Parts: sequence; structure tokens; C-alpha cells
Amino acid sequence: MKPYWIAATATAAVVALTALPGPARAEEAASASGTRVIEEITVTARRRAEVAQDVPLAISTIGGQQLEDTGTFNVYRLQTLQPSLQFFSSNPRNTAVNLRGIGAPFGLTNDGIEQGVGIYVDQVYYSRIAASTFDFLDVDQIEVLRGPQGTLYGKNTTSGALNITTRAPSFVPEGSAEVSSGSLGFVQARGALSGPLLDDRVAYRLVTSATRRDGLYENVTTTAAVNEIDNLGIRGQLLFVASERLDITLAGDFNRQDPECCALLHYDVAPTLRPANRQYESLAAASGYQPPSRDPYDRKLAADSELNANQKFGGASLRAEWNLDAGTVTSVTAWRYWDWGPSNDRDFTGLPITTVSANPSKQRQWTQEVRFATPGDRRVDYVAGLFAFRQTIESTGIQAQGSAASLWLLGPVNGANPALLDGLRQETAIDFENDSVALFGQATWNVTERFRVQPGLRVNYDTKNADYAAVASGGLDTADPVLIARKNSVLQSQAYVADFDDWNVSGDLNLSWRASDDILLYGLYARSFKSGGVNLSGIPNRADGTPALETAQVDPEAIDHYEIGAKTEWLDGRARLNLALFRTEIQDYQATVVSGAIGVLRGYLANAEEVRTQGVEADFRIQPTDSLHVYVNAAYTDAVYESFDNAPPPLELSGGAVQFVDISGKRLPGVSKWAFSYGAEYARPISAGGARGEGFLAVDGNYRTEWSSNPSPSEYMWVDGYGLINVRGGFRSDGNWSVGLWIRNAFDKDYVDFLAVQPGSTGLIVAQVGEPRTYGLSVNVSF
Repeated sequence: MKPYWIAATATAAVVALTALPGPARAEEAASASGTRVIEEITVTARRRAEVAQDVPLAISTIGGQQLEDTGTFNVYRLQTLQPSLQFFSSNPRNTAVNLRGIGAPFGLTNDGIEQGVGIYVDQVYYSRIAASTFDFLDVDQIEVLRGPQGTLYGKNTTSGALNITTRAPSFVPEGSAEVSSGSLGFVQARGALSGPLLDDRVAYRLVTSATRRDGLYENVTTTAAVNEIDNLGIRGQLLFVASERLDITLAGDFNRQDPECCALLHYDVAPTLRPANRQYESLAAASGYQPPSRDPYDRKLAADSELNANQKFGGASLRAEWNLDAGTVTSVTAWRYWDWGPSNDRDFTGLPITTVSANPSKQRQWTQEVRFATPGDRRVDYVAGLFAFRQTIESTGIQAQGSAASLWLLGPVNGANPALLDGLRQETAIDFENDSVALFGQATWNVTERFRVQPGLRVNYDTKNADYAAVASGGLDTADPVLIARKNSVLQSQAYVADFDDWNVSGDLNLSWRASDDILLYGLYARSFKSGGVNLSGIPNRADGTPALETAQVDPEAIDHYEIGAKTEWLDGRARLNLALFRTEIQDYQATVVSGAIGVLRGYLANAEEVRTQGVEADFRIQPTDSLHVYVNAAYTDAVYESFDNAPPPLELSGGAVQFVDISGKRLPGVSKWAFSYGAEYARPISAGGARGEGFLAVDGNYRTEWSSNPSPSEYMWVDGYGLINVRGGFRSDGNWSVGLWIRNAFDKDYVDFLAVQPGSTGLIVAQVGEPRTYGLSVNVSF
């Protein structure tokens, strides 16, 4: 057991044993008649505190208690509660978070573009999407905002945002500790302490979380269990009450992951346009190779390269809130870093084809945001702000080929000499700088007590500068131009400089009408944009071997977004139904294109002419009795390429003369047409071991229909729809503790997270399959 695990578990145990009696678990709100109603939720989606049902936006809120009750400790699990949210991750760097089917290109991450879904923690923008793979730390609530958010948020977000708020320091001493243990070696220990340091002037909050789980797959090459979880997070806050009007919060956090990860499993083999002797079955036979299993749910693989997904992520922020008679001035200053040290097996076999594949990165970011918000009770209110952002990334990639590379990448004829590619390597050095500044604001004109007009405006400037240099060396030392050309077809030297800068003006208009005390209707239009970018993973070469510099820059996306919605309450506050109908049209959509070059492991970015996503969302919650809570969330999403006539070929058309295909009218990858989440909890007062409290039994589930796991739809790359059910039950005391049993994936459903293909158009399809049934026990103590 690692030292920090011993410390984290011991700390949680000490806190649990020394806990003093404290307040009971929060109750639901009560109506005038004394019956319980659904609790009103306060959100800050529009940069001021408001009741969620009064905000004319498609927004879903998940409280910290629900996150803890359902075992939702990261964004991967959050998608099971939010059907409009999609999350894909082959490793932390290659992660995508999408809303309504859009946000980031499907496939391997390219650092030279923006994410369409912004992640904000305590008002600090996290530019690295890898942050979504870390555990949540002491979260008070998460607001999932759908649709463009550029006129209220510092960094422009075209698809939506995850607005995460952590628990604030308290001047009343308090603390909590939770320990969970389960199957697959799952252990999670979390603790929090808060209280005053200097009377009513200074308060602190310190939290920690450590999560460990054994690997899901067996690597038969090393006998190790891989794709494990090994997370550690620490966060601290100091609140300074400088005066009755000025609060200053200093926060810092450190997060580390160090799992043996991330491998993919043999899933299937499809035909391609390669000659038969260059397709998977023939190449495997020629190599005397068989995968450990052709059934991915055996969870066996052979990886002969080191697997590692080490990353460190953290930073510091200073937030000042100055309350004036005219409004509130907020300043948020932050610095963050991300260090990524991976090692991958990118040929997905136990053969020495690609022996090294790693792209270590070091990212630093600085942000400054200043906002002024009026109180929200005037005829005309507004929020206005200035945002500045700077980011630097340094990457040093390495790819090396082994003794089997000549056969697998060139075929049995051109690759007859194993020494041709054995030892061939490419080392890359990438320097990237990104600066951005924006003025943004939104006004609210209360035309009447029930009708509001809310226009918003954003003026944005972005500049990106990249220096890419790749140097190839090794392999057979030869002067034969034919052999040199074969080596260069796999890995070659390349260098280029790419620059982008652009001004953009965008805005939105929101009209809302309070039809009755229980019904809010709204409609909005937004003209938004996603900044252009630069390719940082190499670009295609021309016939003369020089870089095709016209592909080094990616044009901005232009977005037209339309939405109407309704927020309603029924049965005297016991039921709530929110609906949204949306359509988003995107010109010059930033898509991943896979080069036809044999040895290319990464795609590059290009613009699809037009993409459209439209659909309907419904969030329903009801409390028919004081003991029973039920929720159902649904999303229908129709996301297609309206026009993309130069898309990369799908797997079955790759490896031959077909270089581009027309996929206009085809579905976007990664998004199901239908997705649902649902749950219910039943709780009754009981006594257990002399303690009074409530016993509870709950079920939570989610379902999604089939979806494409390839940028260009392929008949072999569709992931079947599936549904998962989780069950939990236990006892919550009226004092300060609770205990619960839980089962995730209760019916042990086999399902796929995503599919990918082996480089070289061999036809091999690999998969990441989801967790099997797991079960465990959680104990929580608060004081």
C-alpha cells in the first residue's frame, strides 16, 4: 500500500472516531401547509445568485449530496446522471467532453484548438480537458449549462459549461470523513475540515480525497491488472473577511494520478482496401500471433510496451468580491499547471510494431477576470466583464518502431527485411502559445414584472503561435532511395510554424415570460463562435515531401443557436418539469481527419463545411410523498454532418485509393439519438442499534441508444445501445453518521465505452469496455 493511502485512510478513521454530534442531514423545503416540496436550488449560472427555476436557460443542477449518494466522483460518472452529456477518454490527455453531441472533435486530442465545453471550478477556467478525469473535490454543486455561454463567462464556450462550486470555508467548526470499500480492490477515503482561524475574520477549509481501484483488464504479457484508478487530490481555502463589504478567498489545489493505464482490448476485425496479405488476419498469421482473447469481455490483452498515465494538475487562485451599493465587483486571478507523462501501446498487440508511443506535455495557464454585476432587482440589470487568458504548452513526443514494424506497416513484400524499420524513431518538439482577451456582458430589461429581455454581447481576440519540429532517425542505414522512401512513408522529419489570430464579435438575445407563478417560458438566439486553431500533431506532406502548410491552420467555427424552453412546477411544488427544444448550426466545424500515411498514429484537424444538431430535452422530478423522490431525465439528439464532402474514409474504405468520402447527412460520432437517466429513493424513519434516523433504498439508472465511434460512420464501428442500473441502500442517523451498501451495474451488463482502430488500415478494431458489476460499503461521519 502506498504511503499516501495509509495517511488518507488513517486520517479518515481518526476523524470518524473523534466526531462530535452535529446537525442532521438537510431536509427538503416545506410548503406553507407543512408538507415537503422539492427544494429550491440556487445557481450562479448568470454570475449572480438566482433560483434555478427563474433562470431562462437549459440548466441542470446536481447537488453535492446527490453526487456522494450516487458515487458520482468524476465527469465519467456524471454523464450517467445527465443524458445530454457525453464523455470519452482513451487516456486523460485524449479526453472529450461534449454536450448535445458537440464540443470537441471525436478522436485523439489536438492541443491547438479550444474545447467547446468549458470547465469552471469556483469561477476559474480549466483549459486542459484532462481536468475532467480527476476526482471531484468537496463539491457543493455542479451546474450543467447547455448551449453557448460566451456573454456571461470569461472564456468563450460554444456548447455549454460545467460550472462547479466547491464548499466554502465556514466560521462554524465542522468536518466530515467518508470511507468506501468495494470489489475490484476499490478504496476511497475523503475528508474535510473547516473552521475559524481568526475570530470572524479568517476561516479555512482543507479537503483531501484518495481513490484506488484495481485494473479492469489482465495484461498477459506482464500478468498485471491494467486500467486501474490511482488518484490523490488535496484542496485548501482561506477566506478573509476584510470588511463588511469585501471578501477575499485564496485557494490552492494539487491533484495526482498514477495508474497503470490505458490499454484497449481486441474487439473485432473488419475488411479494408489493403491487399489481403496486409490485413490483420494475414499479418497475425505471418507473425505467429494470436490475441489472448477475441472476446473483449474476457478482459485480456497483450501489451508489450509500458503503460502509464501519470499526470499532475493543480494551481492557485485569488478571488475578491467587493459588495457596493450599485452592485458587486468580482476579481478572479488564477494560475494553473498540468504535467503529463504517458506511455502507450499504440499497436494494440503483443508484437514489437510500435515499441514507444508517448507525448509528454507541460502546460501553464494564467487567467484574470474582472466583473461587475448589479444586484438583480432593478428595471435594468447587467453583468459586464473583462477576461484575459494566456497558455503555454511544451510537448516532447517520441514514437519508435520495432522488429515487427516492417511486416505490419509495409507488408510482406516491401517490408521483407525486418531491419528496415527496426529502431526507426521520431522525436517531436512542440512549443505553443495562446493569448486571449475578451469584453463580455449581458443586460436584463425587466419590461414588466413577468416579461424580460436579455441581450448579450462579446468582443474577443485570440492569437495562437506554434512551432512544430519532428526529427526521424534510426532504422536501416541505407542510401537506397527506394528504401529511404519506405522509411519516410512511416516516420519522417517535418518542421513548420503555424500562426493564428482573429477578432470576433458575437452575442445573444433571450426573451422570457413568467406565464404564471409556476410557469416560465423562454426563447433565445445566439450567434457564437469557436476560435480557430493550429495543428499540433503534424500535418500531411505534399508530393514533393514539404509540409502542406495550408492544413496547419484551422478556421474558426461560426455557430447559430436557437432554443425555446419551459420551466414548470406542479402539485403545489411537489413536481417539476423542465423542457428545452434546440437547434444548433455550425459552419466550418472543426473535425478530426486521419491521414492516409501508414505510420501516422494521430489525426490532424480540418473544417467540415456544416454540422447541425437539434433535439428535445426533458428534466422531470416528483415527490409524490414525503418518503419517495423520483426523477427522469431524457434527451433526443439528432446530430448530423449537413455538408462534409472531403471526410476521411471509414475503416472499410481505408488503405486503398479512396482518400476522401462524402458523409453529408450522416450522424456525428459519439452521440446517441436517445439517452435517459432516472432514479428513485424511498426513505422511512427507523431505529437502528438504538440510533434514530431513516432507512433508505434507492435505484439509479441510465440508458442510451447506439452511436458511431468513428469520425466517418463505419458499419463496423457502431457501439450498441445499453442500459445500466445501480442500487443502494442504508441508514442515515439523525445525528452525524450514515452507512450504505451499493451495487453498480447491478445486472452485470457488458457494454463498450468506445471503439478505435489500429493504425495502418489492417482492419483491427479495439475497444474500451466498461466496468462490470461492482459492490461495496460506504461509511460517512460529519461533525
